[in-house]
Amino acid sequence: HNVFAMFQLMFAIITPALLIGAAAERIKFSSMMLISVLWLFFVYIPIAHMAWGSTGFFNGVGNANAGIKALDFAGGFAVEMASGWSALALIWILGPRKGYGKDPMPPHSMVLAMAGAGLLWVGWYGFNVGSAMGADGVASNAFVATTLAAAVSSVLWPSLEWMLHGKPTVLGFCSGIVAGLVAITPAAGFVTPGAAVFIGFLGTGFSFFAAMRLKHILKYDDALDTFGVHGVAGTVGTLLTGLFATVAINPNLQANLGGLIGNGLWMEQAKAMGITVVVALVGTLAATAITKLVLGLRPDSEDEVAGMDYLDHGEVGYRYEEN
Repeated sequence: HNVFAMFQLMFAIITPALLIGAAAERIKFSSMMLISVLWLFFVYIPIAHMAWGSTGFFNGVGNANAGIKALDFAGGFAVEMASGWSALALIWILGPRKGYGKDPMPPHSMVLAMAGAGLLWVGWYGFNVGSAMGADGVASNAFVATTLAAAVSSVLWPSLEWMLHGKPTVLGFCSGIVAGLVAITPAAGFVTPGAAVFIGFLGTGFSFFAAMRLKHILKYDDALDTFGVHGVAGTVGTLLTGLFATVAINPNLQANLGGLIGNGLWMEQAKAMGITVVVALVGTLAATAITKLVLGLRPDSEDEVAGMDYLDHGEVGYRYEEN
């Protein structure tokens, strides 16, 4: 029980970090910390229980009496969709960064971005493979599915950049890796390697459109593309899990879902996805409203230009002074 508790804690502490990425550079540190705590209770815990709890409302594998027979192997609902859709709500409330759309805002360090993507890819095996809860055939398949989805996605994103923009980028390579990992997360222990390739490919295609086109069409400022990558790829991957899950890969599906496999399971996924989006949006609005009332959300314009590092932590040796 101690090991399982620590494993679940890993999911709980990493998920709010995705929310933070969307709001980067324009929200006070104290406000983001309070939102993270409130969000954990308002959004993450309810969705995690519904998806994975032994009495979870849409835990199709572990609850024989579940109201909705949905599947989530390693975090499509509670991690990817919850954080992605919550990020969209948060950034609509906050508004864009000062100078967004006018001033160039390139990544700070592509070396750090590449190192981070590598750490994510390796660490994701603990996420996906560990969700098998044992060193068995399901874990082995989750390892293969995770690798293939990330690999095909790491090629697809920069390829799309090359075709549409003339140049492939390191950032695109990193974004593709993460999009593929996100898309396969709910399906890793349920689908064949071939299906994993398709899920990674399709999830990344939609993510590319969201991050490179939709964001500019709708004019929202998603600093690290949390919605575009985690929200969109997570939504696509979660829906496709219902289409490609098979008893041949995971015999545990037979007990509660035998009649639904290949025959309407995607509809169950869609129902659970709808509940997840509603909980994420409403819970985020509540957490943000409470935080705004107690602490406020954004810093003064001058402090935002100087940077959050200086304002909240005093870790930058200069301050912007307006003439």
